[in-house]
Amino acid sequence: MPAADDALRALVAKVGAFYITDKAMKQAQQQIETALAAGEPDERARDTYLQAVRRYFSGFEREARGHLRDVDKCLENANQVVFNLTAERGVAVRRIEATQSVLEDLDRVGSQRI
Repeated sequence: MPAADDALRALVAKVGAFYITDKAMKQAQQQIETALAAGEPDERARDTYLQAVRRYFSGFEREARGHLRDVDKCLENANQVVFNLTAERGVAVRRIEATQSVLEDLDRVGSQRI
C-alpha cells in the first residue's frame, strides 16, 4: 500500500505542524511518528491514530464553524447599521438642502427691503 503509506505520512506531517497541547493527541502523534520511523505501523496503531486525529480536529472544526456563525451574525448586524446610518445621512442631507433653500430665499427677501 505505498499510496496509503504516503497519505498517512503526509497526514502525520500535516498534523505535526500544529501546536498540540492535548495530551491524548500529543501521545498519538508521538506514537505514530515513532512507528513510522521504525518502519510501517500496524493497522491497530494506524486506526488509533486516525481516530485520535478525527476526535481532536472535529472539535476544532465545530468550534470554528460556531465562531464563523457568530462573526457572520455580527457582520449582518453591522451591515444593517451601516445601511440604516446611510439612509439617515441621506435624510439629514435632504433636510439641510431644504432648510438652506428656505434660508437663501429669506436672505433674498430680507435684502430687498433695504
